[in-house]
Amino acid sequence: MTRALKTQWHNLAFSGLILHEILDHPLDDDETPQARLKQVGMMTILYSMNQAHQKLTLSSIMEITALTRSGVKETVDLLVKRGMLDETIVKNSMGRGTARQFEISRALLEKLSSFGAG
Repeated sequence: MTRALKTQWHNLAFSGLILHEILDHPLDDDETPQARLKQVGMMTILYSMNQAHQKLTLSSIMEITALTRSGVKETVDLLVKRGMLDETIVKNSMGRGTARQFEISRALLEKLSSFGAG
């Protein structure tokens, strides 16, 4: 299979997986369809950033999405709660404070590879 075709297959499998995980498994009865749709969009953006080797921090996500810090935090926190993102605390870009850094969870990537798309 050509590299371009394999990349397209991987992207399609990832999109299908996050759609299934988010839309078919609400976190609780209070989670709105709008919140789930925001999570799907956010995961799509985070996956693209990850593929481009960009750090997944609140600041970098804010820069890409033009959302406020609280807007990014609200959606990302739900993805962490869902187990789709792993969070670590790292030094900020100035090296003095801390920042939250995220990565797509190993469990989600393992599910993706089980589709033969890994």
